[in-house]
Amino acid sequence: MATSTSLPAPGASRTGFAKIIAELRVFWRQFFTRAFNPYRPELHYMRGPGPAWRAKHRSRLRS
Repeated sequence: MATSTSLPAPGASRTGFAKIIAELRVFWRQFFTRAFNPYRPELHYMRGPGPAWRAKHRSRLRS
């Protein structure tokens, strides 16, 4: 008696290929979105009071 190996259904490999393509598209879209994002909050983060605050509170700072 001969045994046969089960082959994947013809549509199964195509859906697997489509799934891989979809995952690659999502990966590259997210990569380019993050890599070339013009907003960089660390460049705009204030690290303390500025000159206007110092001028306004100068009398308190000296005492």
